[in-house]
Amino acid sequence: MNDTELINQILNGNRNAFTYLVNRYQKLVVHIAGRIVQRQEILEDVCQEVFLKVYQNLGNYRNECKLSTWIATIAYNTGINYLRKNKKWEEVLPEDATILKNLTCGRSENFETIDLHQYVRDQVEKLPVQYRTVLTLFHLEEFSYQEIEQITGMPEGTVKSYLFRARMLLKEKLKDIVNDDSLRLVKEISHE
Repeated sequence: MNDTELINQILNGNRNAFTYLVNRYQKLVVHIAGRIVQRQEILEDVCQEVFLKVYQNLGNYRNECKLSTWIATIAYNTGINYLRKNKKWEEVLPEDATILKNLTCGRSENFETIDLHQYVRDQVEKLPVQYRTVLTLFHLEEFSYQEIEQITGMPEGTVKSYLFRARMLLKEKLKDIVNDDSLRLVKEISHE
């Protein structure tokens, strides 16, 4: 079932269609809201709030962007609003050196035993919320710069800047633990 048919089914009162929509976009919502909120017990509430807003506003969806972009926008705004209400909003510091210094607190000196995937996930989680968000939207959810601009309300140049800076911070931390082959992979990611 395509998104247009799904929306029509939901608007006509088919509750199973809404369950189908939730199942289809749940991973997207968890990825986006989870990068912002980060606390599992709160994340569930935020995700429920996102889908409640989707349900309540589905009649206002005008197909001006993909349904996934519209839902991602709601997830992003709901997560940011939660942080603002609870005074946990992180501003990006002008000095990335401070962020970089804090990225690997408590790291293991035995680099041979580090699970690289987990290490990268841990480092991404330590980035400021804006960096985490654009990395997730671009690399995991594969949204374009323009779609990320729609979702976050950040100008495209800011999105590109945050993405570049986040990649550089991760690259700097990864060069300490990876061999030359893995470093080549990081360089490829940072030049996408």
